[in-house]
Amino acid sequence: MAELYVKPGNKERGWNDPPQFSYGLQTQAGGSKRTQLTKRVAAPQDGAPRVPTSETSPGAPPMGPPPSSSKAYRPPAVGNCPASTVQPTDSPVVECETLLEDVLRPLEQALDDCRGHTKKQVCGDISRRLALLQEQWAGGKLSTPVKKRMALLVQELSSHRWDAADDIHRSLMVDHVTEVSQWMVGVKRLIAEKRSLSSEEEANEEKSTATAEENQTVQQDP
Repeated sequence: MAELYVKPGNKERGWNDPPQFSYGLQTQAGGSKRTQLTKRVAAPQDGAPRVPTSETSPGAPPMGPPPSSSKAYRPPAVGNCPASTVQPTDSPVVECETLLEDVLRPLEQALDDCRGHTKKQVCGDISRRLALLQEQWAGGKLSTPVKKRMALLVQELSSHRWDAADDIHRSLMVDHVTEVSQWMVGVKRLIAEKRSLSSEEEANEEKSTATAEENQTVQQDP
């Protein structure tokens, strides 16, 4: 192989002159194996760009355009409901005001029923208490809860549900004692007298029914 790289000797050079190498043969032998750095890489057939492996890192995110903001999901804003979804009610809820006459009239009627069966002094005291109730109610000294409970108490009293009327009386004395203390004693006594009167009437009615049945039985016997 040395013969390929060394030119034929020059007969005129000295014995100690260095040999002359043939650089042309070296270029022919090894020049064809070198890669040109300016050579372009052909594009892939599928159309997708390829990045050399030496330029990518293992943890790099994939290259691509960011997602469009118009397609991204956005939660609805709180408190911004469209006006079309709100359906107004047909009519506003109006709270009915409890009237003094609706409460006072049944109480006075119950007192009139008890006059023939109750002591005069007791009836007089109940009447004065009811007058205080009327005065404070008309003067705006009673709150709405007291008025509503008194309306319920009157309903229970008129329906002869004595225990329910007593429960409402006790709740008023516990929750609103400063408002009802002056006249509630008379209402309590009226409930008791009306209950006693109703019991007497029921007993008399049962006694009358039993007597009538007994007389009818006697008449049917030969």
